[in-house]
Amino acid sequence: MNHLVKPRRALVVGLGIAGISTALRLRRIGWEPVVVERAPARRSSGYFIMLFGAGAASAERLGALDAIGDRGHPEMRTFEVNRAGHRTKGMNPATLPGKTRPRMLLRGDVERALFDALPSDVEIRYSTVPVRIAQDDTSAEVTLRDNATDTTSTERFDLVVGADGLRSTVRRLAFGPEEHLHALDYMIGVTLLDSQVEGLGPREGLTLAEPGRSVTTFPFADHAPSLLFSYRTKDIDGEFKRAPIESIRAAFGPQEPGPLLEHLFQRFEQADESLFDSVNQVRMPHWHRGRVVLVGDAAWCVTLYAGMGASSGIAGGELLGTMLERHGDDLPGALRAWENRLRPFITTEQASAFTMRRIFTPHDRKEQRSRTAMMRLMNAPVLGPAIGKLAQSKDMANKAFDIAAV
Repeated sequence: MNHLVKPRRALVVGLGIAGISTALRLRRIGWEPVVVERAPARRSSGYFIMLFGAGAASAERLGALDAIGDRGHPEMRTFEVNRAGHRTKGMNPATLPGKTRPRMLLRGDVERALFDALPSDVEIRYSTVPVRIAQDDTSAEVTLRDNATDTTSTERFDLVVGADGLRSTVRRLAFGPEEHLHALDYMIGVTLLDSQVEGLGPREGLTLAEPGRSVTTFPFADHAPSLLFSYRTKDIDGEFKRAPIESIRAAFGPQEPGPLLEHLFQRFEQADESLFDSVNQVRMPHWHRGRVVLVGDAAWCVTLYAGMGASSGIAGGELLGTMLERHGDDLPGALRAWENRLRPFITTEQASAFTMRRIFTPHDRKEQRSRTAMMRLMNAPVLGPAIGKLAQSKDMANKAFDIAAV
């Protein structure tokens, strides 16, 4: 007599890049993922991101890379500017060679492509959050609240995947109230513009960097740029007590902004959607506990300065499914193998955030002088290419490494 084997069930919390990637891989290995999302519908918005080789390789195996596309273009130009509008040549990641060149994208491009790759039989529940997780040797019992109907239900799963972002509910429920967020003492304000910045042509972007603060517009080949303010603060709580634009303006004072910076302030204030938040990393001794595992920003947030949030989320989700398939019924062994493989990669990226932050936003006058000198050398006719190759070999190799290929 043939007995049907019931597929193992996984609760995936969060319908972002890491959550969709994990659900997609789990479904392909024969699991039954159930995805819950706090929002009432799939969010399609998002701002500038880069997809490096590690994420692109996983996206290709998951069947989403072609649909993700690339909004970069070799003819993109970026400028270093000051408040008076004086321009010099800046760095352009779109011109990096080969596998080190990231794809320039909107977050929504990646989420949409991954979502479209999900089989139609994957169950997705919106307006739903976990409120309790209890585990035993056989399963994880999760109480879910449907915020739309204000009702709760309790179900059992073989695995719970927390892919619910920086301030993860799953992390709090399964790992306790200990604070795993480590503030970098920086703030960001981000929005997607609906038209080009005045004075810039198509495919052109700019960076205005001063000690402790900067503003950058990231260009695309076929879309208006994304706008990013980044600045240092000694009082994160105080930054949230004012309207975002007021805090941003204060961070760039007391000097007069000048026409260019004032224009960027106004564009941020007038935007229909924006993100204003503190910059934090998540640092944990372990990313799994029993039948609960964290993926993406919930586990290791590398910050936007590292540029690897999307790539690590896709690769981490794919690798999790691969290890579960490889280890069969040995769930603890699969989770240990997954973390052992991934942690050195993530540790390198978390460290790179501090190096890359100096490029985004120099901390003080000393870092500002170093940054200015580096820009001059990289744009020098003879030394520039050599320095670019050196930086590429050291800093970009990890980002291009296919961590999920095992």
